[in-house]
Amino acid sequence: MGKKINSRVLFITTSPRSPEKMVPEIELLVKHFAGRPWNPVTQREYMELLREQDFFAGDGSNDPAFSARDRINRAPKSLGFVRLQPVVGLTPAGEQLLKANNKGEVFLRQLLKFQIPSAYHQPTPQAARFHVKPYLELIRLVRTLGTLKFDELQIFGLQLYDYGQFDKIVGKILQFREQQKAHQGSYRQFKSTCLRAELERIYYDQISEGKTKTRESSDRSITNFLNTRARNMRDYADACFRYLRATGLVNVSYHGKSLSINPLRAEEVEFILNKIDREPCFINAPEDYIEYLESAHLPELLTDNLQQLEQKIRSEFPDLLIPENATIQQLKDIYSEALKRQKHAAIEIQVEQLKQYRDYANVQETFRQLSVGELYDAPLMLEWNMWRAMTMLDGGEIKANLTFDDYGRPLSTAAGNKADIVCDYGEFTLAVEVTLSSGNRQFEMEGESVLRHLGNLKKTTGKPCYCLFVAPKISSACISYFYTLHHVNLHSYGGQSTIVPLPLDVFRQMLEQSYKTDGVPAPDSVKALFKASQTIADKAADELEWYNQIRQFASHWLCSTI
Repeated sequence: MGKKINSRVLFITTSPRSPEKMVPEIELLVKHFAGRPWNPVTQREYMELLREQDFFAGDGSNDPAFSARDRINRAPKSLGFVRLQPVVGLTPAGEQLLKANNKGEVFLRQLLKFQIPSAYHQPTPQAARFHVKPYLELIRLVRTLGTLKFDELQIFGLQLYDYGQFDKIVGKILQFREQQKAHQGSYRQFKSTCLRAELERIYYDQISEGKTKTRESSDRSITNFLNTRARNMRDYADACFRYLRATGLVNVSYHGKSLSINPLRAEEVEFILNKIDREPCFINAPEDYIEYLESAHLPELLTDNLQQLEQKIRSEFPDLLIPENATIQQLKDIYSEALKRQKHAAIEIQVEQLKQYRDYANVQETFRQLSVGELYDAPLMLEWNMWRAMTMLDGGEIKANLTFDDYGRPLSTAAGNKADIVCDYGEFTLAVEVTLSSGNRQFEMEGESVLRHLGNLKKTTGKPCYCLFVAPKISSACISYFYTLHHVNLHSYGGQSTIVPLPLDVFRQMLEQSYKTDGVPAPDSVKALFKASQTIADKAADELEWYNQIRQFASHWLCSTI
């Protein structure tokens, strides 16, 4: 019944990449396929339907049935949100996920039940000797160490395939930290050396027996074999970060390179670590495990206890009025709303600081780090930093389409059905789209969606709308496409579309000019960039002349004229 796994390190669900993306995909599945068998026919139908949704940013065209299984058979099924046999159906946990105000609590409950071995995951004799609830032990690891860096999780934390190895893994990480002190100026080389040494030890038998071919390549070299394993471990570590963050129990450091326990949730963490059995359960009773996994109320959390939850609310929000005889669900809703208000207040403080240019140096430094690949989860950091930059330019109401945590820090990237950032300047609206992709992939991933988002914005606002498209490097295909849209009247997208593509270094120049100018740029200064783009496009001989001239105009945007 279970999927056979051969992994030598922690096996973690990696699809979808961010757990929040499960919600609309599960809703779509049960709406159209509940009660139907999950087979290649329905899988292809589901993938075709998913590709039409604005919230889906993937492709899935090469093998639709495989892509559907990749989206549904992994996290949604493994975490007990859907049942696929004998027919597609929503579990009690899945129903709770779709309706709950606090989805983090639902994710937490399910992650704590994920275990290996289980009815859904059976290790082969070649795999590590799994005996673990991975997320429970990773939470314990973060609590024990105080902070857990991404590299430490990738190299050592993923070797926690048996909870009996916990102290050994802690010791390895502490030793790594001590040795690191002697390599401050050459950390990357030190990390690479340590990772390779661990990989050579983990896969010693396969290397010594010459079993070094990978599915991804015909190259049988040891270097390619270890590099592939290292990439897989990075993907697993990345998924651990994202899924743990979705619970709200952990915070991520400013640049996303380490986890720590959220101080507001420390009591809940202690409750979990003390109350939840570390032993995998129902190993020889598959149906019992599935029933347990699919439950919407197990295991018990601190927030399930009325008295403890009320005490927690009074401690964190002493001024909050709690009705007499409130039910546990009412208390959960009260707590959830209080956290939302706290988050909005934290964001407002950020906005005020940004408008006063207090964080200018930090915004520019973050852009620099993004350009040289120094930041974890670079797409998220790019969207967030672009929102900070546009807020700093101000002159309008700037809204980011990304998710923030309880502290107002970035949690996950924008949903695929709207622009990354929307700036309302009163008489007109500006959509801002950012990407780290380049070359043909940039056009394939961003081209049509940017136009669609702009067209939708025109329809919803009824105002003139423009779009700023920023990437480290603009592809030639995007330049040609956006230039052509200046001249083409497309009724479905609200007529001609003014989309200005700028490389990140030029946008940083725009931000620098604004910083050095006394006062916030007026909306007319922002609008002038897009009016100039229209004028230049009308006169330019081709797309390259248009692109070079608008880039030059943007470089001196507060003093340029056409």
